[in-house]
Amino acid sequence: MDWTHYRFRSLWALPLPPAAVYEVLERAEEYPRWWPQVREVTRLDDSSGVVVVRSVLPYDLRFTARETRRDPVAGVLEVSMSGDLDGWARWTVSAGPGGTLARYDQVVDVNKPLLRWLAVPGRPVFRANHRLMMRAGRRGLLAYLEAV
Repeated sequence: MDWTHYRFRSLWALPLPPAAVYEVLERAEEYPRWWPQVREVTRLDDSSGVVVVRSVLPYDLRFTARETRRDPVAGVLEVSMSGDLDGWARWTVSAGPGGTLARYDQVVDVNKPLLRWLAVPGRPVFRANHRLMMRAGRRGLLAYLEAV
């Protein structure tokens, strides 16, 4: 098993129309406004940017995200990632019971030296850290959408 390889999936049920959720998720440069753990998004061009995230644990992850798919009809947003994380992430937004189901899938290899060194003992903590980040993201998105 490669201890630095991760697969994540999160499902966010949101009581709002899919188009409204998709519209916010496609504007990654605005994530820091509603997602506390997304500390910074700096656009490089029309399809890429540098992202800095930090959840509960005291370390930042910095990576370049490059858009690989944007399909509003299918509700799909996908990026490739390189830097402290190498891999991809995808949002799939669809109608769900009472509103929207936003599914987040991510498959990455960790390159940050400290996290590689702590890969075996830290794995359960890193996974919990990711869950906390995703939970806060859902709460932030819901509050942001309700305020708009």
